[in-house]
Parts: sequence; structure tokens; C-alpha cells
Amino acid sequence: MTDQQQAPPPPPPTRTARPPDHDLTLAVLRHLVRKDWKGLPGDTLVVLSQDAEGNLFSPFSTYSHSRYAPTLSELVGEIFPLPEELKADQSLRELYGDRIPDTALPALVLYPLG
Repeated sequence: MTDQQQAPPPPPPTRTARPPDHDLTLAVLRHLVRKDWKGLPGDTLVVLSQDAEGNLFSPFSTYSHSRYAPTLSELVGEIFPLPEELKADQSLRELYGDRIPDTALPALVLYPLG
């Protein structure tokens, strides 16, 4: 191939803008996986940020199904066991007692490796 016939360089990797800061529901996550991220290779690493400003990052490690309630501020809270977990585990009932806020909602909790 001559200089004039060389293939053009590959386009730079695309970096999509972060979505607006708002709660991300499982329905939105499913849409992203099925539509927007459908073409990503299966071995694409999933990485979590430590905070909304993008300070420190760690690969996604595991998850749990729990309940979440903002307790420290409007945007920061704690997770709590599901009702069925409390029913099945006396030690959880003793640990949490009646300190689970009425505002606690079912949540998929994602944990980083580090």
C-alpha cells in the first residue's frame, strides 16, 4: 500500500458523557445494557467511582439485594436487610431492631473490589 492508499487511522475511542446526576433505577440500567452498551465486548471491565466527583476508582466486585435509605444526608445513606432476611435471622433482628427507617427502599447494592 502506498502512502496515498493507507487506511485512515481508527477513530478515537468514544467516551460518552455521564448521564445527569439522578437516581439510577434497575429499569434504566437494563436499558443501558440492552441498548446503549449492547455492542461493548463481554470482557469490558466495570469500574465504580468512590464518589460523584470521580475521585478514586475500583473494579466492580459483587452485589447484594438490600434496602437503602438516606440517613446521613439527602444523597448519602445506609443499607438495611430485607424484611425476609430479618424474619429468618434473629441476630439481624437484634442488630437492627426498629432502627430501619420507614423510607428504606429495595435496592441493588454494588460493591467495589477496593
